[in-house]
Amino acid sequence: MNEIPEDILTSYEDILKKTDLALLFKERQKKIFSLMEENKIDVALFSDFEESRDVTVRYLTGHPSDALLLLYNNKSTLIPWDENLAEKKAHTDKMLPYTNFNRVKTEAVKECLKEVRPKFTNKIRLALPSSISHLEFIKFQAELENVELLCSEEEDSLAKKIESMRAQKDAYEVACTVKACTITSAMTDIIVSNVLDGRIKTESDVALFIEKELREKGCERTSFDTLAAGPSRSFAIHAFPGYTSSSWSSRGLSILDYGVCYEGYASDCTITIAKGPLSAGQSELLDLVQNAADECLKLYKNGKAILDAAKKAEEIFAQAGKAMPHSLGHGTGLEIHEAPFISLRAKEDSVFKEGNIVTLEPGLYYPELGGCRLENDILITKDGNKLLTNSKIFRI
Repeated sequence: MNEIPEDILTSYEDILKKTDLALLFKERQKKIFSLMEENKIDVALFSDFEESRDVTVRYLTGHPSDALLLLYNNKSTLIPWDENLAEKKAHTDKMLPYTNFNRVKTEAVKECLKEVRPKFTNKIRLALPSSISHLEFIKFQAELENVELLCSEEEDSLAKKIESMRAQKDAYEVACTVKACTITSAMTDIIVSNVLDGRIKTESDVALFIEKELREKGCERTSFDTLAAGPSRSFAIHAFPGYTSSSWSSRGLSILDYGVCYEGYASDCTITIAKGPLSAGQSELLDLVQNAADECLKLYKNGKAILDAAKKAEEIFAQAGKAMPHSLGHGTGLEIHEAPFISLRAKEDSVFKEGNIVTLEPGLYYPELGGCRLENDILITKDGNKLLTNSKIFRI
């Protein structure tokens, strides 16, 4: 992991401008080649298409979507559907148009295997992505000769090791995320201001504002479908549908869960708008969620057990006779939900690590009261943490 500057919250723009992307992706690929050598893997295949998305392709090359990536002979070969996009975005040793193989994965892989010289066994050891379907695995098995297929989600598998690598962000990844979070925080300020002056009144008002504003700020898209739930719908953890024409920020509890994507990297925040007068039960929800957020943040530190944070939230709510129906948080990055996951299911030896970017999102939800969630993105630093977003419980 590249060293993350202490002043990352102000130096991120400089990092984005100065990062040599070609070198960055080459260094990431080198780490995978080392893992492949350790595990006696001759070829590693990654596939990012509509039927099975895998952000590893983007993580290792910069190409945003719809491509095969094969690593072998210490070289990378990208096989994109969109050649023009790949020419602009991808950093790879070799590029072969997917259309050359009639957009058939096995045909593309066969072509690449001609260049491979097995190092450890008589058969070529080919690692497939763990997300591959059973039917596709059977097809590879039937059509590839003299090949040993490897596909596993075990802790020592290539897939799990890459997942662990991605969980600790390098300086460029942190800079991209800080940019996304900075844009998100500025939008939150505008949203609250527009609520106060009456320009935002409905769920669709706030959701469509986000869609327009993020693109004007240079973001790719929302990092997930915006969830805007007014007082009549905030009892749901994830309101369905995500937003409607219903009133938002009117009397009661309204939730807005949203994020933006900058160069692939996601922000994820949730604010609660609490418009009074509120009932005693509603006020209690707000106080409990705020207390959980404050107390758990103290435990989001390098080397601290993830379970300790999850248990602290559980304890705070249990003392009031309540329970949170979801996990306390998760990692963010090229995926909106990625390792590490902060929950009571975390392993006892799982700890926060420097470079993790994780959410802290305590919440409580009741049909008769509405819901409250407070979610911020947190960077785990060498000696503590940095708050990347400005989400709050806004009492108006």
